[in-house]
Amino acid sequence: MANFFTDNPDLQFQLSHPLMKRIVALKENHFQNKDDYDFSPKDFEDAMDSYTQVLKIVGEISGDVIAPNAESVDHDGPTLKDGRVVYARGTQQNIDAITQAGLMGITLPRKYDGLNFSIVPYIIAGEMVARADAGFVNIWGLQDCAEIINDFGSDDQRQRFLTRVCKGETMAMALTEPDAGSDLQAVMLRAHFDEKKKTWVLNGVKRFITNGDANISLVLARSEEGTQDARGLSMFIYDKQHGGVTVRRLENKLGIKGSPTCELVFKDAQAELCGDRKFGLIKYVMALMNGARLGIAGQSVAISEAAYREALNYANNRVQFGKPIIQFPAVYELLAVMKAKLTAARCLLYETARFVDMYKALAHLGTERELTKEEKLEQKKYQKLADVYTPLAKGITSEYCNQIAYDALQIHGGSGFMKDYPIERIFRDARITTIYEGTTQLQVIAAIKGVITGAFLGQIEEYDNSTIKPETESYRSILVSMTFEFEEAEARVTVHNTPEFVDFHARRLVEMAGNIIMGYLLLNDTQRDHSYWKILEVFLRVARANNAAHAMLLSHSTLNDLGKYKN
Repeated sequence: MANFFTDNPDLQFQLSHPLMKRIVALKENHFQNKDDYDFSPKDFEDAMDSYTQVLKIVGEISGDVIAPNAESVDHDGPTLKDGRVVYARGTQQNIDAITQAGLMGITLPRKYDGLNFSIVPYIIAGEMVARADAGFVNIWGLQDCAEIINDFGSDDQRQRFLTRVCKGETMAMALTEPDAGSDLQAVMLRAHFDEKKKTWVLNGVKRFITNGDANISLVLARSEEGTQDARGLSMFIYDKQHGGVTVRRLENKLGIKGSPTCELVFKDAQAELCGDRKFGLIKYVMALMNGARLGIAGQSVAISEAAYREALNYANNRVQFGKPIIQFPAVYELLAVMKAKLTAARCLLYETARFVDMYKALAHLGTERELTKEEKLEQKKYQKLADVYTPLAKGITSEYCNQIAYDALQIHGGSGFMKDYPIERIFRDARITTIYEGTTQLQVIAAIKGVITGAFLGQIEEYDNSTIKPETESYRSILVSMTFEFEEAEARVTVHNTPEFVDFHARRLVEMAGNIIMGYLLLNDTQRDHSYWKILEVFLRVARANNAAHAMLLSHSTLNDLGKYKN
């Protein structure tokens, strides 16, 4: 029997991070409600035991059910019948197994039959599911749409919809349209209030909607007549039970084939307003997208894990010229770099998840009682960090995912190009990660704020102030040098006070900052587990060379460069 939790010490290591004690205490309101529900933890150790036991169940289902179904699901895919999606047989088996195990509504409050877990164990669960089948996590993982209803919906909406999600009903977010992809302020699906029926109705088309035939959907629609910008958009909850929506088309995709990507036609579809009018894009979609981007970062790390394991296994078993190919320098160097990138990406993923956990836990606590001055400052700090780390994590982990999948297939040689090996599917699944929920280019534009505002440097300074063992001091010296190099590069770009010039070099600056941050995270992890030192050393060699190349280019860059690259 396979278990994707117990076979991966890195996941268990991230779950044991020191900040988890603070996160759990906040999430459980310092265990004041320990007697209100049967499964409420009594203390931190009890909560962590609950996390671990549930994650073992997720790991077992991922290894024994979802992973064995992955190839058939990729081959069969969903089908369309009478305007409705029919999942592949393996997908339905996955859903049934997950639902029977009570693994829906993981982060939702217990009063709605959720598990009330923090974000970190939820992302760990998602990583295991995605390692088993990257397409299936796009169905299971959309349960985090329920967080928007939990955060912004009415008490009645929470009671009606969240309990259904916890019982196994699926969710979707219907945002994009044929003429509104990344530019969501161009959304034109119309919402108007029907005075006779006393309900909102939706009319129009949505495209590229993941799991679009879900039971419950969050729909971005234009509620204010005569508007064409973000201020005219509101968020609505659509219940499939009411009808009015037809799946017109299923997209034929390169990868993640088990996840149905739908074109939806809304025709007088009954819906209800979620939150306040006019805040659909400005407030609710931003919150929704941040959660989705963290989820894609988790999916990216999971695909990287799957690809690395396939490559390592193949390299150990493939014999050429009388010995396994893993003994050849060209192969073992490639594997070492893949492992270093994978581990660094996971460090960044869970650091981001912890920041999100902190600010969300404090925000929810603030609805139950007045936060202290210190708690308000803490919430503000972590929200700012989450806002810049989320696009950084999504951008870097998805780019690494594609690089690792590429190298893993390369190690397989010609066999990797054939459908005889899982790496062919994994390689195809990887490609979408740098595109959906905002392309890498859009993530860079969001993450550059962390450079310009000094948020990244402030956090780097905090990492640098950590106490480390003397034998790892040389690694810190490298990171200090890289930080100085980054500050000089950033100054060369921002001194011109030209937004276009900053955007032009944003990717380089964000990559430099990300490399330093991941380096410090690995350094700090090495203090808790010395086995990470080798990974840290390999990563720093790659990261240092990458940053030096960017710094060299930036040292010779001028405003005149902008014209050279324009067609």
